[in-house]
Amino acid sequence: MFALRTVATRSIRPQAFRPVTQQLFFRHQIAAMSSMTSAIVEDHRELEEYYNEVINNPTNHDHQQRFGNQFVWELARHSVGEELVLYPAMEKHLGSEGHNLAENDRKEHHSVKEQLKVFQGMSASDPDYIAKLKEIWGPLSQHIKEEEERDLPKLEEALRASQGESESLAASFERTKKFVPTRSHPSAGEHPPFETVMGLLTAPIDKVADIFRKFPKTS
Repeated sequence: MFALRTVATRSIRPQAFRPVTQQLFFRHQIAAMSSMTSAIVEDHRELEEYYNEVINNPTNHDHQQRFGNQFVWELARHSVGEELVLYPAMEKHLGSEGHNLAENDRKEHHSVKEQLKVFQGMSASDPDYIAKLKEIWGPLSQHIKEEEERDLPKLEEALRASQGESESLAASFERTKKFVPTRSHPSAGEHPPFETVMGLLTAPIDKVADIFRKFPKTS
């Protein structure tokens, strides 16, 4: 697993739709200027970090709640971002193989979203809070492994002939995440354009509610 970062003392609220630390903001900016793989993997490592913060602090409910909310926030945005940018790119550049891979990934996303919808309604003081998060992380970590070891290498290989295409997709992925819901809405599905329309309707509601949720502290 990856080393955990030290968390300091000042509460932060979602501003400009991004309840993340300044450090993570700049990491996202860097990812947007690099490859699609870099942008996706960066999100994966952040999700792993937030998961570990919850799991490794079993007696600190305030800490768990903050990082549990951050986990939900990041996973919801990341999932929709992939569905609107990554999977269509796989279908476009990898043909029938890309379509099959993307459809399998969408099914896995839907299953995770169903579980995330339950988790996001729980309190860290709930005795099943950690158990539910672990239930989400099991299939999610396998999904992440498959994307990093199978899907993304195949896509990057196909994009090699198109100069700048991977970087363009990464930038589109980062932009898309700014306008999508920050909570799980499995009923929206995993295919555009319906998911896009539902996202535009639900995202403002999620982001207003985020103002009243606890998120991690930063220096």
